[in-house]
Amino acid sequence: MIQQIISHTPVYVWALLAFLVYRGVLATDDREVAFGKLFIIPAVMVAISLAAIDGHGPLGAGVWGVWLTGLLAGAALTGLAGKGPVVVNRGAGTVLQRGSWLPLTMMLTVFATKYAVAVMSAMHPGLQGQTMFVLAVSVLFGLFNGFFVGRLWRPVAAYARQPALTMA
Repeated sequence: MIQQIISHTPVYVWALLAFLVYRGVLATDDREVAFGKLFIIPAVMVAISLAAIDGHGPLGAGVWGVWLTGLLAGAALTGLAGKGPVVVNRGAGTVLQRGSWLPLTMMLTVFATKYAVAVMSAMHPGLQGQTMFVLAVSVLFGLFNGFFVGRLWRPVAAYARQPALTMA
């Protein structure tokens, strides 16, 4: 059964997994990152999550409120847990990212959850019609996305607080 599941997985899914592992391993070391690149992984994680959420299920459009509530809770928890100063070089347009294994862990968690939801939904199509399943999936993805949004918030706020360089 596992072989059948893996063989029916599209190639792009494995490419996405390779990309996430690559980016997650990069995140384990301190590094200077261009400000715009800070948004890539949060955007990818939100896209993966939103692709797993169905606004036509038993919660209807309320599923987005559930997801947003999870996102806000996850962002608040992550923002409160942030430690140390954020080093911004607005002149160079960079932010110093502290190395951590947590982003890799969270990226793999989002990927595994999305994969599991897709497999379970394919094997048991009725799950998408069960309120508790849809509620659990929506809250989980909201919390996961909140981690990435909360982690992004600190450098964005620090970048915004630093005065822009002016040409005289």
